[in-house]
Amino acid sequence: MSTDDLIEIQQLLARYAVTISQGDIEGVIGVFTPDGTYSAFGDTYALEEFPELVEAAPKGLFMTGTALVDIDGDTATGTQPLCFIDQSTHNMRIGYYKDTYVRTAEGWRLRTRAMTFMRRSGAHDSGIPHSYKNSKEAKASQA
Repeated sequence: MSTDDLIEIQQLLARYAVTISQGDIEGVIGVFTPDGTYSAFGDTYALEEFPELVEAAPKGLFMTGTALVDIDGDTATGTQPLCFIDQSTHNMRIGYYKDTYVRTAEGWRLRTRAMTFMRRSGAHDSGIPHSYKNSKEAKASQA
């Protein structure tokens, strides 16, 4: 495991946190591989769904901690802590991302990112279905 690879992955994850906090959807998409996915709220979302997913999500600050990364050649896995603070209410959500990474011609990229929320009850789960998915299904059933 090289220090250069670790630094590159850490910068990739910093880019994710900064761009999503700023509402820069193209920046968020740019940290993923073309077949990349994000899992949360009981569903997995492909890149083409990211603009609508991010639009439907609360806005706020994504504060991430240093990821624990295990590199194996041109692939890697990692876990990164997250504290999300809602911009309008300052309510917090805490949890962690479980990631897979791949080295591409453009450098390291996220292939998968899965969110786990840490609840006051002590539970760790992926959350309730997101309003984006619910509104998408409702529109499809009305068509």
